[in-house]
Amino acid sequence: MTNKPRSELPYRPCVGMMMFNGRGEIFVGKRIDQSIEAWQMPQGGIDEGETPRGAALRELKEEVGTDHVEILREHPGWLPYELPDHLLGIAWEGRYRGQRLKWFAVRLLGPDSEINLKTPHQEFSDWKWVGIDEVLQLVVPFKRETYALVIEAFHDLAKPAG
Repeated sequence: MTNKPRSELPYRPCVGMMMFNGRGEIFVGKRIDQSIEAWQMPQGGIDEGETPRGAALRELKEEVGTDHVEILREHPGWLPYELPDHLLGIAWEGRYRGQRLKWFAVRLLGPDSEINLKTPHQEFSDWKWVGIDEVLQLVVPFKRETYALVIEAFHDLAKPAG
């Protein structure tokens, strides 16, 4: 844990995945570690020596139980978000001020039955497919600005495959 001011803390390098199904809906998972109802798209840290694409596929496997996806698009930039004050110094043992994410749009290639949340490092207690216009209503407030940028970048993909 650190007592450094926010301005001196780095962002944690991460990936985020907007996973579509064949109907153009988006996967959201309900966080298992929150007392409030907090939904999000899969995301996670980039390990030392790992590429963002490699991290995206690994994180999907770890969080939703499958990496049977097609990468549709990579966001050209890195999108950050700041932790709220009550989590600063607590999340990630106080080492980061927030996360800086490389986002990928992916499409699940298999059936919904490939999704399995009961992974060794389970992060979600429930999941569902939602329309792109529902995502911002479900996510915690401190991630909304970043999610709005992701939605803007990938909104044209929210249509039936084919």
